[in-house]
Amino acid sequence: MVLILLAGGALGQDIQTHTTVRHHREAVEEQPAEIASAEEAIQKNDFTSAEALLKKALAGDPENKQPWAYQAWFDLGFVLNRMGRNEDSIAAYRKSVGARADVFESNLNLGLMLERTHDPEAERYLRAATALTPTAHVEEGRARAWLSLGHALENREPAEALKAYAKAAELTPSDPEPHLSAGLLDERQKDFAAAEIEYKKVVALDPHSTEAAIGLTNIYMKSGRVADAEPLLRRMAADRADDEGLHLQLGRVLAAEKKTDDAIGELQAALKLAPKDTEAQRDLADVCAMAGKNDLAEAAYRPLVAARPNDAELHRALGQALLREKKFPEAQEELLAAVRLKRDVADTYIDLAFAASENKNFELTVRALNGRAALGAEMPAICFFLRASAYDHLGDYKQASLDYHHFLDTAGGKYPDQEWQAKHRLIAIEPKKK
Repeated sequence: MVLILLAGGALGQDIQTHTTVRHHREAVEEQPAEIASAEEAIQKNDFTSAEALLKKALAGDPENKQPWAYQAWFDLGFVLNRMGRNEDSIAAYRKSVGARADVFESNLNLGLMLERTHDPEAERYLRAATALTPTAHVEEGRARAWLSLGHALENREPAEALKAYAKAAELTPSDPEPHLSAGLLDERQKDFAAAEIEYKKVVALDPHSTEAAIGLTNIYMKSGRVADAEPLLRRMAADRADDEGLHLQLGRVLAAEKKTDDAIGELQAALKLAPKDTEAQRDLADVCAMAGKNDLAEAAYRPLVAARPNDAELHRALGQALLREKKFPEAQEELLAAVRLKRDVADTYIDLAFAASENKNFELTVRALNGRAALGAEMPAICFFLRASAYDHLGDYKQASLDYHHFLDTAGGKYPDQEWQAKHRLIAIEPKKK
């Protein structure tokens, strides 16, 4: 007789394990031949045949009272799960528990299936499993039940979930999984000190755990301890050069430390391993822009903009890189797109005004700066100069004069070249004001 278990992993994956057990000699001796045949079919992944055989056997026990009924329903639950019929699978597992409530495996699998559908009733069956005895590998089985219970409780009762993870860790002290689950939950609850302890336990048990390394660096960065994250990630990235996640995380840490050249190298390594990782691509673009490597930033932003044409922030970021490269017509196009997609970001209007001014598109310069003013945002002194210069070129000397004066009143010596220009233009245009 074969009991086939479902087990939830620490990160939510669904792992299937097979355990051969003998439950009650009379159940084996009296069970219909179809059950043994169905279990042979299951081992061959012939689930269609197994379903037909199990249903034939169960048809002979309509009241679910035979000693072998729980096993047949259990096998059917597994078969239906593998066939993607989750609701039918849950119903079969319920029948198995109904036929015999004290079987660890059927309670565990029913709880796992219910948890998969976010049904709060999962807790009932997982708790039942923690008090029952697995047919094999007792400590590991019980630990799996506690771990699964913790997953089920995380969103509703995080404190109880942490107790469940602690119990699983006691039962299997060499397994890093309960500590990793606890660390992830502690981190989500912003208990960084507790999360650090759990992640360090994971690293002690599994020095190559990417999840623990990333978890530790996340909490180091969130708590302002960036320098503590770098050596750990450098060591792990050197040991696991083919791990994209480690290179990405190290790149982010180095960027936070303003080690931009090293950060770019790590992010490029991550993208070489995972070319379609848009998060890594965005990080690379932003770091290149921060480092003043505008040609690299442009190259990194362009495919992101093409993939996400309605993302105003990406259009603006590309526009700023193009501005710094003095590619003013292209910059104007991207910044116009950014404004059209998101009209309430005041600073984008300044970027657009700069691009338009360099393109001698003075009407657009004025519209951009007036658009910013319409949002109620404070106008930096340089904005008054840009608008004054635009009005000056358009021949509106009255408005130009007002803005030149406003600029001179607020510049405070920060823009000596523009202040000199404003004073001399006022000498030239004041007599022309109407």
